[in-house]
Amino acid sequence: MIPARSFLLSPFVGVTLIAVLVAFYFRTSLKSPQHQRLFSAEELALYNGTDATLPILLGILGSVFDVTKGKSHYGSGGGYNHFAGRDASRAFVSGNFTGDGLTDSLQGLSSSEVKSIVDWRGFYSRTYSPVGKLVGRFYDSQGNPTKHLKGAEAKASRGAQLMEKQKTEEAKQPSCNSRWSQDEGGEVWCDVGVPRLVQRPLEIAITGSMSKRCACFEEDQLDQSGLEIYKDCEPHAKTCRV
Repeated sequence: MIPARSFLLSPFVGVTLIAVLVAFYFRTSLKSPQHQRLFSAEELALYNGTDATLPILLGILGSVFDVTKGKSHYGSGGGYNHFAGRDASRAFVSGNFTGDGLTDSLQGLSSSEVKSIVDWRGFYSRTYSPVGKLVGRFYDSQGNPTKHLKGAEAKASRGAQLMEKQKTEEAKQPSCNSRWSQDEGGEVWCDVGVPRLVQRPLEIAITGSMSKRCACFEEDQLDQSGLEIYKDCEPHAKTCRV
């Protein structure tokens, strides 16, 4: 029998122990966010689903996720393959999946659109494994967030606040009921009060454009400014064709 002291000091045990420690280090370090890989755009492009030996990676707001388990969607020929191997954050809200549309530039997007992209990042965080950061617009060469990422997150937060405020304000004035069919067209109606079109004052800050909604107003509210009667609808009609 080999003495315990001799066994512990044997070269074989030493090499084995070192190998175990090294493996443990790499396993834990890869799981740790601060050790996630930093990708260049050129490196990320290699993981676009065309090489079956490589995982499929996707970037959004500079965060890189392994979407290999969804390869039927993100792999070659999949409906979302245009997102693989790049950060095409803008396309998540623009719907432009070709040429200049596949970009991470958020220039000109409204606060609600930027919020939607941040929400998409949350979806990928919950559904897929994060594997690193893309060096460029949203992360610097050290993996630190840039002013562009901080600005996008602040704009999204502002958008969320405005949307909640709009929801609260509009709840004070009931919305119209509505329906539409190809044969009969559309109509709006009120169970109490009559339909009127009103401006949504916060909409321009949220979406970048003005819009109106249909709300129900009772008789004693009809003298308010800014209430628009539907075209060809009687002033006191409860139902209007649209």
